Amino acid sequence: MAKITKEAALLYHSQGKPGKIEVVPTKPYQTQRDLSLAYSPGVAEPCLEIQKSPETAYDYTAKGNLVAVISNGTAVLGLGDIGAMSGKPVMEGKGLLFKIYAGIDVFDIEVNEKDPDKFIEAVKAIAPTFGGINLEDIKAPECFKIEQRLKEELDIPVMHDDQHGTAIISSAGLLNALEVAGKKIEDVKIVVNGAGASAVSCTKLYVSLGARLENIVMLDSKGVISKERTDLNEQKRFFATDRTDIHTLAEAIKGADVFLGLSKGNVLSQDMIRSMADHPIVFALANPTPEISYEDAMASRPDVLMATGRSDYPNQINNVIGFPYIFRGALDTRATAINEDMKLAAVRAIAGLAKKPVPDIVNEAYHVNNLTFGPEYFIPKPVDPRLITEVSMAVAKAAMDSGVARKQISDWEGYKNHLRELMGQENKLTRQLYETARRDPQRVVFAEGIHPNMLKAAVEAKSEGICHPILLGNEERITKLAKELDLNLEGIEIVNLRHDREADRRERYARILCEKRARQGANFQEANDKMFERNYFGMMMVETGEADAFVTGLYTKYSNTIKVAKEVIGIQPGYKHFGTMHILNSKHGTFFIADTLINRHPDTETLIDIAKLSAKAVRFFNQEPVMAMLSYSNFGSDTEGSPAKVHEAIATLQEEYPDLAIDGEMQVKFALNNQLRDEKYPFTRLKGKEVNTLVFPNLSSANATYQLIQNMSETEVIGPIQMGLNKPIHFTDIESSVRDIVNITAIACIDAIVAKKINHQ
Repeated sequence: MAKITKEAALLYHSQGKPGKIEVVPTKPYQTQRDLSLAYSPGVAEPCLEIQKSPETAYDYTAKGNLVAVISNGTAVLGLGDIGAMSGKPVMEGKGLLFKIYAGIDVFDIEVNEKDPDKFIEAVKAIAPTFGGINLEDIKAPECFKIEQRLKEELDIPVMHDDQHGTAIISSAGLLNALEVAGKKIEDVKIVVNGAGASAVSCTKLYVSLGARLENIVMLDSKGVISKERTDLNEQKRFFATDRTDIHTLAEAIKGADVFLGLSKGNVLSQDMIRSMADHPIVFALANPTPEISYEDAMASRPDVLMATGRSDYPNQINNVIGFPYIFRGALDTRATAINEDMKLAAVRAIAGLAKKPVPDIVNEAYHVNNLTFGPEYFIPKPVDPRLITEVSMAVAKAAMDSGVARKQISDWEGYKNHLRELMGQENKLTRQLYETARRDPQRVVFAEGIHPNMLKAAVEAKSEGICHPILLGNEERITKLAKELDLNLEGIEIVNLRHDREADRRERYARILCEKRARQGANFQEANDKMFERNYFGMMMVETGEADAFVTGLYTKYSNTIKVAKEVIGIQPGYKHFGTMHILNSKHGTFFIADTLINRHPDTETLIDIAKLSAKAVRFFNQEPVMAMLSYSNFGSDTEGSPAKVHEAIATLQEEYPDLAIDGEMQVKFALNNQLRDEKYPFTRLKGKEVNTLVFPNLSSANATYQLIQNMSETEVIGPIQMGLNKPIHFTDIESSVRDIVNITAIACIDAIVAKKINHQ
């Protein structure tokens, strides 16, 4: 994990518009009529309808998709009682997670009140605004009373996530870890270190799943919670043990099957783990420092099954796996509560998801699935796109079955599709790219190591776990720049291709290239001179297998990069051309557009290659291509110029690939409006289909289109993505941001993974 500095954290929260969330209008507001409908006089009509029937507030307002994240700041993260206002960044952050993972809107509410009764009254007074309430960072034991009262007195879902979120995720992990260990929950001995809100809620849920109270020992800061003690509150008394022979953690853990830590760092020793039963399950969830480090736990004995709260180790117990989707299911059924049945449904859905094949952006044909159910993967990853459907649907069904749903769902397939559409594609694809690349980080050469953006991107890509970066450039200049930018170069290789120590490698590369291009007039001296150029040298590193992928373009003209790529890497068999594609992630879906970079004035043959490569690339991203080849005319209405070339290309492609959904030439409006297209041109092969791939007639139109969309909307653009070269050589441009380069790096890594899989088949 990258070290988060104080300066970086403060800058993140303050730069641009302060904070992390904002309110965005969802209705038109450009005209006077729009404003009259939005406010006076039009707004009176829904007010009167709600007065007659309060339930219609879900129909006429945002209530049904609005959650309050409410705190009094008495137990903020590991910071303790820092006050309501000081906890606001956390509440905003929770709102951000609700939005990006489940499409739920949030108002964060910081209540400056520590008295539980007054706090409860404040929350009750504002409750009509919301469809649900997420209590956050309220200290124990007050949190128990607050949640219980609000659940009893309000008719909307209320959940204290610090309690139940951790309980749900750890319960799912426990069920799966027990399955891996070959044990049953009713038989295992469980030791819980910590007796706060999370620990109590986790342990109660374990009991609901079948764990026996007599097999559970809980400890607080004073030691084992036993019936001999007289200082116990109601929650602790529930778990008090009859045993009088144990007082410390070391004594309690001997022979135990499960350790759950929700306490503080470094309280569990290797000797304690060694004293546990066979195949011990250790959930060390103190953050940021676990009760025992992952390395120490794994070193203590080979059969330990380990989970932490950290993202840089396997099996992270992360509340974001649960709370967005639990509230999603509750809101969509207009549930009056989040009850035990709904929580248990979430547990089983999360546990079940970890046993299913891991989704991969790479086409299933490539079999790039390194994560499988077992000791290092028994909890789904937070970025798993199936969580919103699996967990939300399970919770919604449980709400209906348990009688707390006020809205029934009958079309479950339709609801599943709605959940997918609700999230759109924005950022989801990027998260999947990173997750896939992390499974098998590749050696990626960054051509311009001295460029600030490329240097930052290399460091970020390493911190994200995407790749093992190799920087080309002068090590002194790179080190100086890194110091100026406060970047950590630890673990990043720097290759000064022009240094004398690289002379042998330059000569070796030159001989390989010379032999490869002997029939194209190449000679050794010329090839050796070329090895002083970063693109030749870097691509030869990939060609020889000394690196897996290459990212270039910030300092180099495309024409030169294209020339070098053709010389060193070559074009894939079956093609005479290569190209690039950009991916547009918009609220209307994901679109693939080509060729955005390489072929200025493609002829018919080139357009055919671009279309074939585009179809292959779309499948690479695990989607089925539905392709429109564009022009300014439709289906032969103009018989000269670029329309004619596109028309000829379509005829060839449809004849050679009868199952490929492709048609044209057509204008953009007909490509993207299938109703208009189907009405006017019912003969099209695309009838009834939503186009996701656009092939442009020339470079100018493709390049201008993606840049126009990028600069005039909130659409996320990923690219350029190389299509058709023999090796993973990928391009950026002078305008590429750090995030653009990191995205390309992830794609380059996946490209390399796939190439290796194919070569090994």
